[in-house]
Amino acid sequence: MSITMLQSSKKALRKAMTSTLRDLTQSDLQSQSEAIVAKVLALPAFKSCKTVCCYLSMPTAEVQTTPLIMNILADDGKKLFVPSLTSKNGHMDFVRLYSEEDFRTLPTGLWGIPEPTGEWRDHKRQSVLDSSCDDLDLILLPGVAFDQSLSRLGHGKGYYDRFISSYVNATKRPRPLLVALSLQQQLLDAGQVPVTEYDWSMDMIITPKDITTPEGGATHPEVDS
Repeated sequence: MSITMLQSSKKALRKAMTSTLRDLTQSDLQSQSEAIVAKVLALPAFKSCKTVCCYLSMPTAEVQTTPLIMNILADDGKKLFVPSLTSKNGHMDFVRLYSEEDFRTLPTGLWGIPEPTGEWRDHKRQSVLDSSCDDLDLILLPGVAFDQSLSRLGHGKGYYDRFISSYVNATKRPRPLLVALSLQQQLLDAGQVPVTEYDWSMDMIITPKDITTPEGGATHPEVDS
């Protein structure tokens, strides 16, 4: 498939999924998000991680992460980094979020998403790209759609794919575990999400019902554990 056709397919899928998610009730969004957060908290990879990146969620159309953010901030053994789009060059950074107070006082930006300020208590926020920062263990990613072959469709800006490529290739740091959080409606059959060579595959996709991994498709942690 040509690049032009791929981009057209991606655009069509984004439009279709946006329409589907628009019909999602707040109650359904909340209950699905709670089930997904519970699965993340029970994940061995999450329990053992020290440095984690997690997105700050929009009010609608994606898994709500506020309870997850609060849990990480309350854990002295974990450092939390969240997306920052303050740079003008189209690149995303991840900066440190220090406390519940820090989170609660973030200004609201585009699409109703909390935006980290450049400083916290008169000090520049630590970036995951700083030499003083420990290696990233885990990135919890949003997306518009996912499929059973662990492909991810983002919003079309390429922020996450560029960041991961830069983090792994330019800084020569170990590749973090990539875990996507997906509403049930967002997870499609294998091969349904069009991808290019620049699109990173996920290591794991968590929905309210299942955890999809490369080894064996969907698993039920509440049964397997």
